[in-house]
This record gives sequence, C-alpha cells and structure tokens, in this order.
Amino acid sequence: RYRPTKNYLDYLPAAPEAVFLTPVLQAEFERIRKAQPMEILSFKRYELPPPLAGQKNDVSAWMDSVNNSSAQLQHQSTRIHNLELLETYGVNAWKQHVESLLKMQQHQQRQLQQLRQQVQEVNWQRKTEQTKAGGQISTLENEWGTLVAKNYEIDRACLELEAHIEQLRLAASKTASGEEDA
Repeated sequence: RYRPTKNYLDYLPAAPEAVFLTPVLQAEFERIRKAQPMEILSFKRYELPPPLAGQKNDVSAWMDSVNNSSAQLQHQSTRIHNLELLETYGVNAWKQHVESLLKMQQHQQRQLQQLRQQVQEVNWQRKTEQTKAGGQISTLENEWGTLVAKNYEIDRACLELEAHIEQLRLAASKTASGEEDA
C-alpha cells in the first residue's frame, strides 16, 4: 500500500482558524489553557424544592413550586412517551437505516472492486506493452551492436586500404624516380 511520506496539503494555505472559533470554543480553549476543571453539570432544574423557609405561607411561592413540578412532570411524561414511541417504531426505523447502510456499503464495495479490476487491467496492459517494448529494445540494441561492429570493420578496412594505397604511391614514386635516373 502507498503510505504518503509527507503532508500532501503543504502547498495549500493554512485554514483560517478564526472562522471556526466561536465564542464558546474560545472560552473552552482558554479554560483548557489555564488548566481549570470543567463546570459540574447542574441538576438544579430537575429538583422540586419547596418554597424557602420565609415563604412557606406565600401563595405565589407555592404556585411557582407547583408550576415547576408540573413542568418537570410534563417533561418526564414527554420523555416516557418518546421512549414508548422509540420502543414501538424505533426498531423498524433502525433496521431500515442499517439496511440502507448495508446497501450503500455493498454498492461502494462493488465500485471498489470495479476500480481495482480496472487498475489491474491497466497494470497488465502496461506490463504487456513494456515487455513488448523491452523485446524491441533488445532487438534494436543487438542491431546497433552489429552495426557498430560493421562500422569498426569498415573503418579498419578503410585504414588498411589507405595504408596500402600509400605504400603503392611510395612504390610508384620510387619506380618513377628510378626511371628518371636511368
């Protein structure tokens, strides 16, 4: 498998962090930088406190407590209703979701298999072409070697002929000078 040896995104400019840093994220990063602990989750809204000791006889304080408990009861009732709906219909919805995910996975697997097959065909085609080209290169290299050897022999033969011609000229000039002397 191909393992990249360097960051292939180096040529791109750095992403602007300011776009992604919301005030909440900035505050959280600041808390982490200062090594402060996270805030503890508050369960205050789930409590049903009675009115304060000084407000035990205050009707409006009792009405606020009753309204709070009514809201809590309605919230819990809604949660129970949602859980019942999930229990009734959630299994089928989840099965449909899982089935659609499996179909997508199978589709992607088929595409991957087709791509791998195409890559293998391209590689086989390249190998065939390179093997054929290698044979042609070997043939041409042998021809080149043969032609270089023939050229060498022709050059040697030319040098021998030139040397022989020079000897004949010398011999002819000696005989011509010898006839002139006589």
